[in-house]
Amino acid sequence: MEKIINGKAYVLGNNIDTDQIIPAEHLVYSTTDPEEVKKYGHFSLSSVPIEQAGLPDGGKPFIIGENYQSEFSIIIGGSNFGCGSSREHAPFALQVAGVKAIVAESYARIFYRNSVDGGFLIPTESKEKLNDKIKTGDELEINLNESKLTNKSTGQEYELNSLGSVYEIVEAGGLFNFARNSGMLV
Repeated sequence: MEKIINGKAYVLGNNIDTDQIIPAEHLVYSTTDPEEVKKYGHFSLSSVPIEQAGLPDGGKPFIIGENYQSEFSIIIGGSNFGCGSSREHAPFALQVAGVKAIVAESYARIFYRNSVDGGFLIPTESKEKLNDKIKTGDELEINLNESKLTNKSTGQEYELNSLGSVYEIVEAGGLFNFARNSGMLV
């Protein structure tokens, strides 16, 4: 896993819930069949209200056409990202869609833990509100070593909260793999 993540931003508002991330009607697909796994990516963020899709200008789809991967690999969210049910499929769907990292003001605890424990993606927290400073399509760089986000489109830099041991858990592929690799489990 990369310590420097580059990609295009997809900007969302506050209180993006797990049913907006992956609607319940799409939880019927297998997570082990490679063709069905693609459906999780295809339907990710498909229930985000149009006024919140691609903020601040709105209306930008996350997935275009029949694709299952997005052109956007970094999500910029507001507060309480991933609220709602304790759906483990939510960070999985975003990972399948090509998301490498989320930068939000705050997370719902269960979404944050599911992202880390499953080894799906890096959930970072910003020191300030960014979903009104970054635009969908901006080219971003997240430097996890320096806890810094750089908007390469504007030159602005923003401080992120340190990940602590979260990076190592995600890099290992989740909590159980991390525990095995660290000798905590045999």
